[in-house]
Amino acid sequence: MNTVGRLAASGQETADIIAFQLGNEAFCVRTTRVREIRGWMPCMPLPGSPPDVMGVINLRGAVIPIIDLSMRLGLRQTEANERSAIIVTETADKVVGLLVDRVTDMLNISLGDVQPVPAAGGAMARACAEGILTVGEGMICFLDLDAIYADERASWAA
Repeated sequence: MNTVGRLAASGQETADIIAFQLGNEAFCVRTTRVREIRGWMPCMPLPGSPPDVMGVINLRGAVIPIIDLSMRLGLRQTEANERSAIIVTETADKVVGLLVDRVTDMLNISLGDVQPVPAAGGAMARACAEGILTVGEGMICFLDLDAIYADERASWAA
């Protein structure tokens, strides 16, 4: 069953999302996975970390990794500035910060409006996205954080 089918089968009719920009593209995640949104703050680099791991920050006594989400998704590297934001997310009992260009909106959407990712998008696109939303004249890629963090699970368990 595809993700859209799982969403419909779960009995949920709506979801709250946080929309954000990576370059000129719009993405979103469920608010239930977001702990907080912070302005950009420099992080401490970690030697030997993957290119999309910018480093770590101290968040009220907890050290959390910051991932350049644009790079994680195979897009261009984000140039952090005063408009950039860190979306602090929770998954697999871990807290991870996602660097985005800017947060644009909080929306309540109908899950019935989530369309499947077209096969032409490729396996990676289908694996990382729950689907595509059309909002007005634009589209928003609805990201699946579990899929995006899948590579870390093995290292987090260590």
